[in-house]
Amino acid sequence: MREFKLYAITGEEFHQGRDLVEVMEEAILGGVDIIQLRDKTSSKRDVLNKAKSLRELTRKHDVLFIVNDHIDVALAVDADGIHIGQDDLPLAEARKIMGQDKIIGLSTHKIEEAREAEAGGADYIGVGPIFHTNSKVDVVDPVTTEYIKQVVAEINIPFVAIGGIKLHNVDQVLDAGATRICMISEIVGAKDVKGVCQQFTKILAEKG
Repeated sequence: MREFKLYAITGEEFHQGRDLVEVMEEAILGGVDIIQLRDKTSSKRDVLNKAKSLRELTRKHDVLFIVNDHIDVALAVDADGIHIGQDDLPLAEARKIMGQDKIIGLSTHKIEEAREAEAGGADYIGVGPIFHTNSKVDVVDPVTTEYIKQVVAEINIPFVAIGGIKLHNVDQVLDAGATRICMISEIVGAKDVKGVCQQFTKILAEKG
């Protein structure tokens, strides 16, 4: 898959009153190079409409577009891929539906899951939550930066660190070996979305 560094996930509860596309465009202008639509509560029709708008936006700016969970929506809008969790459709089944040319990302919380994801053909894995996070419900306990070090030592496919990452602690994540980071609230909940993304982009460039 195409290289990426700064990954943003939608979280409309963190920017109430602001338009989804407007917020995500600010993130892209700040340096985000991959966007994931994550919506656990809206109707399928609403998710589809949001996906269509974000697909148009990401094509305009030539960034990758991923849909969380909703494989049918991802296919309907010709998204670049999907992201699934450990309790979602198994990776092998998702691959049958999506095909070989689409990206499939898989959340992992321990090295055994990372090994299985790599062996099963995932294009990238999420590694986290690194720190405590309030952005997701029913989230597992923090895996800490030690899990990043394990993945760096063993896993060859791309991984993105996620979970509680903020400007004040991102250095810990990068110092552990991560080169790609993902945020929800720290990006979309910011008063200056573009500015925050520019700061992260600068830090990634300096550490890279």
